[in-house]
Amino acid sequence: MFKFQVPQKSDLLLVSILLVLSIVILYLPTGFSETDTNNSERVKALVLETDNSLIVETGIIKTGTQSLNIKILNGQFKNKELRAFNQLVGRMEFDKYFIPGDKTLTVLNLSKDRSQIISANVIDHYRINIEAFLLGLFVIFLISFAGWTGVKAMLSFLFTGICIWKLLLPGLLKGYAPIPLSLIIVALLTSAIIFLVAGTNKKGIVAFLGAMSGIAITCFMAILFGTLFNIHGAIKPFSETLLYSGYSYLNLTEIFLAGIFISSSGAVMDISMDIAASQAEVYQANKNISTKELRGSGFAVGKAVVGTMTTTLLLAYSGGFSALLMVFIAQGTPMVNILNLNYVSGEILHTLVGSFGLVLVAPFTAIIGAWIFTRKKVKK
Repeated sequence: MFKFQVPQKSDLLLVSILLVLSIVILYLPTGFSETDTNNSERVKALVLETDNSLIVETGIIKTGTQSLNIKILNGQFKNKELRAFNQLVGRMEFDKYFIPGDKTLTVLNLSKDRSQIISANVIDHYRINIEAFLLGLFVIFLISFAGWTGVKAMLSFLFTGICIWKLLLPGLLKGYAPIPLSLIIVALLTSAIIFLVAGTNKKGIVAFLGAMSGIAITCFMAILFGTLFNIHGAIKPFSETLLYSGYSYLNLTEIFLAGIFISSSGAVMDISMDIAASQAEVYQANKNISTKELRGSGFAVGKAVVGTMTTTLLLAYSGGFSALLMVFIAQGTPMVNILNLNYVSGEILHTLVGSFGLVLVAPFTAIIGAWIFTRKKVKK
């Protein structure tokens, strides 16, 4: 039967601090406000009827206007039925197609006194409920399995999301140097996550220092090889759109390079925590162990972990551009051409540089851990 672990005072203090910090960051103004919030309202609506007579189908592509009869399900205009329109531009990645019974996110354009609806724009299928259900299910399973550690892991999960949404992304949009800003945010997240899960003890210190060493190496290699690969950051989807939206001052290449060590930082933390935890257990079982022996123990665990983690990033990233590679294979594009394309080279850079960090964090953490855990014995 599951038994909930009694939290220590240090854990409760750290959780309280992080919870307060999360709330403060959540309510920080970013300088970027939603548009037309005064004369518009976002509501959930039910599609009652559709009129597809103005849609032109060319193969699998649909263009034109889909007319919808919708019923508003919440807000001040609840239960009101009205006509809305869904514009199809012929791009499947952007177009939405509705049938009766679908629930939609709809924007109502209102009069100045907000008493009348001027027009209604159907934005997309309504997914908030199922997203909230999935998040709730994840929280239940996490806490049911991991207990108090699951609570701390969930808090670190939410803190990470808040920091990215409220600190990192607005900072990048404001033109702050992407790489230093990203390093500061990653260091903040790494310290919060590791010390929250491992505790403010030697294990936490070893895991933090090991993780930051791996992240620093990944950052250095991203800058070095990013220059050698001669890749522009505009290869990422929607990056160029930012330049045309009034943010021409953004350094897309540095944002792309910062994304390399940001995306690999989670896996780097996993490895450093695995090695730090294993060394902590070995040291607790045998406090007379030498620095060399404990370092060797860390290396042994590191080799086993790295053996599987080296393919982690490859599998994670390959799913994102599998359709692109399938197009090249279907067209019979020579491999040498594929490997030299800028967006393929960008993913190769992303994967290999990130993997370097995963490999190098293991020996660094083992060396740091052996010194920290046995340093008192050495001093004697």
